Amino acid sequence: MVSALPKFLHKYFWGDRLSELNLKDHRRYIIQTILEKGDRRAASWLIKKVGKKTLKNNLPVLSLSPKAFNFWRLYLS
Repeated sequence: MVSALPKFLHKYFWGDRLSELNLKDHRRYIIQTILEKGDRRAASWLIKKVGKKTLKNNLPVLSLSPKAFNFWRLYLS
């Protein structure tokens, strides 16, 4: 069984079926949502689960606002 997202992340995915959402199958969507809307706790969880290098490598293909993209580009460098 694939583990579901922690309860503290549910507020970022209010329009989704949380029982079906998991990092294995929806990696890009979860990364994109947390980097765009997440708080410090959400970002820490994501970095712990995915790793800074993976996040940095995925930045160019994510649909982030210019503000979020620039922040994460600097933070992850």
